[in-house]
Amino acid sequence: MLRKHTYYLAAGGIVVLLIIGGLISEKKDAKEQTAPRDYPEIMEAGALNAVTEYNAISYHVDKDTIDGFDYELLNAFAEEKKLKLSVTPEMSFEERLEGIVKGKYDILATGTVVTTQFKDSLLFTKHILLSKQVLVQRKKEEGKDSLYINSQLELGHKTLHIIEGSPGLLRIHNLINEIADTIYIRQVKDYGPEQLLAMVSAGDIDYAVCDENIASASLAAFPNLDISKDIGFTQFYAWGVNKHSPVLLDTLNNWLERYMKTDKYKKLYKKYFN
Repeated sequence: MLRKHTYYLAAGGIVVLLIIGGLISEKKDAKEQTAPRDYPEIMEAGALNAVTEYNAISYHVDKDTIDGFDYELLNAFAEEKKLKLSVTPEMSFEERLEGIVKGKYDILATGTVVTTQFKDSLLFTKHILLSKQVLVQRKKEEGKDSLYINSQLELGHKTLHIIEGSPGLLRIHNLINEIADTIYIRQVKDYGPEQLLAMVSAGDIDYAVCDENIASASLAAFPNLDISKDIGFTQFYAWGVNKHSPVLLDTLNNWLERYMKTDKYKKLYKKYFN
């Protein structure tokens, strides 16, 4: 069991490795906020605190540098506004959301599904990405085809593993109603999406639900996986800020509107979503 646990941590490049390497010291500079800040307070302090997820798209280590679509996009914003950027990688969606609500972080800078459920807690920026939730399973194997899911209707009485608190949970519950059958849901607290992919690949679990962009970016490491079956439809993904930070939201939206038309952004997008 210990060996498996170690394997999954290594497979996803857990943030502990970053700490050992001394690569996230800038993230630890962020001080706890007693209340949410809006853009004037952020500019006065000269520092921007953001939270993201450690995965192949948002934020990860590439050799001796920190990389990621959301991380690089944040850096471009902070550089233009002359703000010191502090980014905290947090695996738990609920912890990320709580950090925004309590003012610990200014921006939730990882692709988050725009739903009415989360609009009660967040102000969403203009959409940055399009993605959807997909079923992660192993490819068909000789003598094991009974495990392979060909359509959503075959998910009845199957167990789907998903990150605890993930926005994808709402989609699974809707799917249960759509197929009029029971789907068992097991929420995983200690691992991120890439660890779930590793667990399916190794045969420790049979099915997981993951964001398509993250799953696609990780497939090279797990060639025996299949992510061709959709769990949900394509949805808008955006960043989020506290509901008491409307000026920050407007500033981000105005900047994104301009920056997403530039060659720099097109090059950045192609780097991660080619």
